[in-house]
Amino acid sequence: MTVQRLSGKIALITGASRGIGSAIAREMAKEGAHVILLAKSGKGLEATDDAIRADGGNATLMPVDLTQLDDINNIGQVIFDRFGRLDIFVGNAGLLGTLGPVHQADPKEWARVMDVNVNANFRLIRTLDPLLRHAPHGRAIFVSSSQEVTKGRAYWGAYGVSKAALETLAMTYAAETAKTSLRVNVIDPGRIRTQMRAAAAPGEDPMSIRAPEDIAPAFVDVCLPSETRHGEVIRL
Repeated sequence: MTVQRLSGKIALITGASRGIGSAIAREMAKEGAHVILLAKSGKGLEATDDAIRADGGNATLMPVDLTQLDDINNIGQVIFDRFGRLDIFVGNAGLLGTLGPVHQADPKEWARVMDVNVNANFRLIRTLDPLLRHAPHGRAIFVSSSQEVTKGRAYWGAYGVSKAALETLAMTYAAETAKTSLRVNVIDPGRIRTQMRAAAAPGEDPMSIRAPEDIAPAFVDVCLPSETRHGEVIRL
């Protein structure tokens, strides 16, 4: 009998309606976790839920628009009221925005990218922190991008700036939780076959890069009780 390495865990994954988030949720459910699927798209969440249930897993749908920041504030309380705990948080949801020169960026779109990629994660940290600290082996993972992007790549504007900010946010949170049992890390998945990647690199052969399912097990590994890494940017 296969041992489910996340049996009994409660995991919240944002951006779980498709791509990397959906793959992570399905993998964690296979490993025994009850996954809370958060995304704006109700249809996408239902598709992920159907796949999880087809594999014998369990999920709860949480349709939330992360640009509506005030709606995030009570998520921790909602999870506590329903489950009484939270063991794993994966901040995966992200927006690419329009690639182009910074001086031509639309301010409203810039703000939207920052809200989803950075500010929403800040709000989620605030509301989820008590639950994650209380968990015996709390785990928080934030999904970033390559160093080429986060260190400043021409025309990647809001996305690159937001991911650099997200990494700093995560490292700050990690430093503040160093003396707890909570482990906070960032994962850079590399080039992955997603809709966002297709929009960013339309000339690229999608079959030449990895699928989300190929990297999902790495997220499970970082969530295991035996994981000791903390405050690291893990590049897959």
